Amino acid sequence: MDFSVVVPVYGCRDALPELHRRLVETLEQMGKSFELIFVDDHDKQNSWEEIFRICQQDKRVRGIKLSRNFGQIRAITAGLDNAKGDWIVVMDCDLQDRPESIPELYGKACEGFDVVFAKRVDRKDSALTKFLSKSFYKVYEYFTDGTYDASLCNFSISRRIVIQNYCKLREHNRGYTMFIKWLGFRQTAIELVGDERFSGSSSYSFSKKMNMAFELITAQSNKPLQLSIRIGFVISLIAFAFLIYTVLRQLLFNDGAAGWTSLIASIYLMGGIILAAIGVVGLYVGTIFTEVKNRPLYVIEEDVNGEGAAK
Repeated sequence: MDFSVVVPVYGCRDALPELHRRLVETLEQMGKSFELIFVDDHDKQNSWEEIFRICQQDKRVRGIKLSRNFGQIRAITAGLDNAKGDWIVVMDCDLQDRPESIPELYGKACEGFDVVFAKRVDRKDSALTKFLSKSFYKVYEYFTDGTYDASLCNFSISRRIVIQNYCKLREHNRGYTMFIKWLGFRQTAIELVGDERFSGSSSYSFSKKMNMAFELITAQSNKPLQLSIRIGFVISLIAFAFLIYTVLRQLLFNDGAAGWTSLIASIYLMGGIILAAIGVVGLYVGTIFTEVKNRPLYVIEEDVNGEGAAK
């Protein structure tokens, strides 16, 4: 098998027939053997009906239905766990990623690279979405001591050995581009123009993005803990200096400060910092609790044109 194309499906039922047509047309023109893996992440639009229909018409399409909504990255993981190709392509289902760009990714990979990411130029996202994306990666870079490009997207092609090692990483708080970047190998990116969504809107709300950001940062770095320790140390030094100042003022000038305002303000400040520090620790404890339960990353309810199980 030359190619596996993994597509997590959520909120884009209307795009699936067109996506299938363009993928088949592109891959047949390349003269490569291939499989298409559509992973239904328990889509509210009942995309499984459309996936099942496509699977009946084309045996090169494998349909995997998850038992509930596990999230995009776990849906991708379900597809990657079952991919058989020497090269694995990951792309979204909304046709913002052009199937016709796969030959460009593969052509660059043939120059000696194990991973080639698509670097979106002229993205069709709102200014707020672009700003939040860039801001997240800047914060993520600080906390993980890495270098990440906000213009990189999941659309990529990877050699099988890369995906095999990605699939060995079974953390529940997962990323795709970040984990692949962490793995190493020979990586590069090429600029590709994306299209607008075929229909509908993104399922990633602001709260979802914030939750994902906190999960990824606490899963990949202990810097938030270090930062809370440093802040506590600095505030302790300031409080100690203020205490010395108050004592000296009393001894030298017999001028005891009234102090109620500063005292109350200090209590509230320290209380807020303590609560924030406890919250950071709580995030880490929650992450540990999730991992030690050792539950599967996803559960497969149905598998058409293939075999599947919980993993």
